[in-house]
Amino acid sequence: MTRVLLFVGCLSFIALPAGAQTRLSLAGSVKSMHASVKQNLAEAAAAMPENEYAFKPTPEVRSFGELVGHVANANYYFCSQAKGENAPSKTNFEKVTAKAELVKGLNESLAYCDGVYNSATDATFAEPVKVALPGGGAESPRGGVLAYNVAHNNEHYGNIVTYMRLKGHVPPSTARAQTK
Repeated sequence: MTRVLLFVGCLSFIALPAGAQTRLSLAGSVKSMHASVKQNLAEAAAAMPENEYAFKPTPEVRSFGELVGHVANANYYFCSQAKGENAPSKTNFEKVTAKAELVKGLNESLAYCDGVYNSATDATFAEPVKVALPGGGAESPRGGVLAYNVAHNNEHYGNIVTYMRLKGHVPPSTARAQTK
């Protein structure tokens, strides 16, 4: 968790030149990072053909569909913890195999997180929230939980990029960069 907060802190310095005229906001930086990875995840899930959702680069790892499901589950978990409520979805998306249901679940989990990120301020980022962990709960700053969610989503978007490239597809972040 400390590494994630350090990472987010370092990323917030990227905005220093622009911030010379405006107040810097850690909450704003994390919201922006969420918006970026949200777009990448949603577009990648929609772009992968349904018949490739069962693809596994090796037998020991998750399939593309299981990876999308894992990200949906994690979004509900982390964002509900940051919001201080139970996750609104009880579906284990890692067990879902249909592309349409996985894309819908991922998009709904990202939309749920939008509400949590959009209500966050620098003041609420510092507030402690209970985080349910195996073996008991712990407290963490709300911003730490949201920053960890962004890091987790980016980590798995990296996996998704690899899966897509192995199947000959251009990831959405690359496709957007190539059109500029």
